[in-house]
Amino acid sequence: MSDTTAEAAPEAPAAPVTAPGGAESFTDRLRRPRTYAVLIGSLLLLVLPFYLDRFWLQAGLFAMAAAIGAIGLNMLTGATGQLSMGHAFFLAVGAYGYCVLAGGSSTENGHTLTGLGLPTWLAAILAVLLAGAAGGLFSPIAGRLRGAYLGIATLALIFIGQHVLFNAGSLTGGYNGRAVPPLSLFGFTFDDTEVVVAAVPFGSSEKLWYAGLAALLLSALFARGVLRGRPGRAMNAIRDHRIAAGVMGVPVARYRAGVFVLSSMYAGLAGVLLALVFQRTVPEYFGMILSLEYLAMIVIGGLGSVAGAVIGAAFVTLLPQVFTHYSDSLPLVSAPGTGGLAPGEASRYLYGAAVVAVVLFLPGGLARLGLARAKKPSAPNRPKATKQSASPNQSALPKQSAPPKNPGEKS
Repeated sequence: MSDTTAEAAPEAPAAPVTAPGGAESFTDRLRRPRTYAVLIGSLLLLVLPFYLDRFWLQAGLFAMAAAIGAIGLNMLTGATGQLSMGHAFFLAVGAYGYCVLAGGSSTENGHTLTGLGLPTWLAAILAVLLAGAAGGLFSPIAGRLRGAYLGIATLALIFIGQHVLFNAGSLTGGYNGRAVPPLSLFGFTFDDTEVVVAAVPFGSSEKLWYAGLAALLLSALFARGVLRGRPGRAMNAIRDHRIAAGVMGVPVARYRAGVFVLSSMYAGLAGVLLALVFQRTVPEYFGMILSLEYLAMIVIGGLGSVAGAVIGAAFVTLLPQVFTHYSDSLPLVSAPGTGGLAPGEASRYLYGAAVVAVVLFLPGGLARLGLARAKKPSAPNRPKATKQSASPNQSALPKQSAPPKNPGEKS
């Protein structure tokens, strides 16, 4: 009997060590390219007020305010599947609520304005809660309607809001609006009084830049926690199949109403920040076009994603600002008031085309574009299989000899 030796099988590559439960360790997160990109981007945002002029700082603040409102709308429409056309109404509630709560009684443009004169930081908080209360009054309808029916119902809020803003002169100042009191926090006032920091004069835009960054960061972290937790899974279940979600024990009407209130509070915070940047509230701004722009933000950036809301808000908000700044050198775009294609109209055409392109070719939005490339699976390194030849010397198994014949058996 011949001795045979078995060839050793190739060793499998060692699996990466992960934290208990399959979670990624902290050191692995630090090594990801996305972490370095976030750190570099955060550092860049912190130093921008030292180098940019007032125009670009105001454009960035508009984008921050729009991102906060878009995050709230994305939780309602993208994560829960509730279409809302009245987002601009709740922005107006936040903006004008802050003006009434923080401002004093005065006469302006023929209107006797009413104001409570509260501390501005308290007025900002109460304005956000006031927007949430307005959403709470509408939440019973939002809890029972869905789809186009809810969109039409929320569209009525725009018409009601426009009528109130133009006619309640003692609260809103009528067509000309009313001035916005500057925010004061811990004895620090966010007004045009210059404060020199590192030989750079800081005005209202530079001061509000860091307040806007803090508000956007807190809003994004809270929304991310909601979407990644149990409420987020319930919201996605309601969006995908509300009947199945109800069977599993999810209170569908209660979740819809609650998300509508939360989205209204996000819109109220965005309205407060917009009022502080504008320094004057104008009723015409809070119209139907603003609500359509917010829907375009979440579609272009990506439905149901916090990063998508931020990206879409930056795209839609900064585009008309760029067109306005470079209207002299851009073809087919003329300066406002000079005839031809205005920058605002050109920007609407462009992001309207972007909405169509995203819906057709990139349903996940711009936020999914880089994520899909990062998660593209690569082929594993497997040892190549070699074709065995038919020669007996390369046979995988040794040949067995035939059993010996009996002496009386014929061959």
